Amino acid sequence: MAGIYFHYPFCSQACNYCNFHFSTQTKYRQEMQQAMITELYLRKSELVNPIESIYFGGGSPSLLPPSFFYKTIKSVKNYFELSNNIEVTLEANPNDLSLKNLKDLKKSGVNRISIGVQSFEDNELKMMNRIHNANQGLKAIEWTSKVFDNFSVDLIYGLPQSNISSWAHNLDVLISFKPPHISSYALTVEPKTLLSYQVEKGEVKLLDEETVKFQYDLLISRLEKESYINYEFSNFGKFGFHSVNNSNYWSGKPYLGIGPSAHSFDGHRLRSWNISNNLKYLKLIEKGYLPQTKEVLKDNEVFNEYVMIGLRTNGVEIRRVNDSFGSNYVVFLEKQVKKHLLSRSLFWDGDVLKVSKHARFLTDGIASDLFMLRS
Repeated sequence: MAGIYFHYPFCSQACNYCNFHFSTQTKYRQEMQQAMITELYLRKSELVNPIESIYFGGGSPSLLPPSFFYKTIKSVKNYFELSNNIEVTLEANPNDLSLKNLKDLKKSGVNRISIGVQSFEDNELKMMNRIHNANQGLKAIEWTSKVFDNFSVDLIYGLPQSNISSWAHNLDVLISFKPPHISSYALTVEPKTLLSYQVEKGEVKLLDEETVKFQYDLLISRLEKESYINYEFSNFGKFGFHSVNNSNYWSGKPYLGIGPSAHSFDGHRLRSWNISNNLKYLKLIEKGYLPQTKEVLKDNEVFNEYVMIGLRTNGVEIRRVNDSFGSNYVVFLEKQVKKHLLSRSLFWDGDVLKVSKHARFLTDGIASDLFMLRS
């Protein structure tokens, strides 16, 4: 099985924490829609597996009319074999959604909505420079739940203006809607973002790590009580509602990334990514060229990715390490994990290495300790 990701590189407004490629300029939006479909045609021979996931991300693809999704999904059907239970997800800003719009999106072929709510507190949304307000977030979830059985809601924890009480309130509101899927991420300060500048200038003071950890632990405990399965560090789903798109990434399945800055993977060692420049992308696609850079992953890079993804999901299988990388990687891994086993941050579940519940918040840091720096 395989997936296709469409990166729509336009937004109405820039969030202060975002480091994705996008533009707030309206120029070339129509041309971009056609160029993405043209790129899809140019790359129709790259995937031989049936497509089980189509994902529209960005940027803000919810700015596009439903007719674009109908046309694009039809193109995918023309060029690729589709699985019977294909998941078609649209990332959406709450302010872009209405009951009519959602019904039209469903008719276009979209069958899953991922709503970027991020917070139900107006002061927190203002701090992030989000384009919507708390009431629009509430309405978006209410309308979506009436039209779509399968949808997801995003929340961000660790916000500078948040505390335990405000985060608990966010969780209370979210759980009251009973969404089938929830994604929740810690606020991260990425280089060259407005938030990075604000922190450097002292305009924004980050939340202390202890409070951020407490918020994450509260997230875990609250959602477990509501029967959500924490199938990946930041993702929680009811049974039968785990994201196919995300799960494909984590299991190493092949996918195409269409649009400026979009990444692709052949399911083995080859990664590629498109140029992060809208105008250059348009010009190259118009001439029939693919604006790509390619990279073949080395053994240690594949190993490191497996360790990171494994610890964030179902664990690291020692047998798979041996079969895929050789006994020297097993010896290396067993040496690196010793201190984490002693501190009980990691434990062996049979021959599978897993993160202990009390150390989940530290997963990425633990994984980096297990990385092999060279092949």
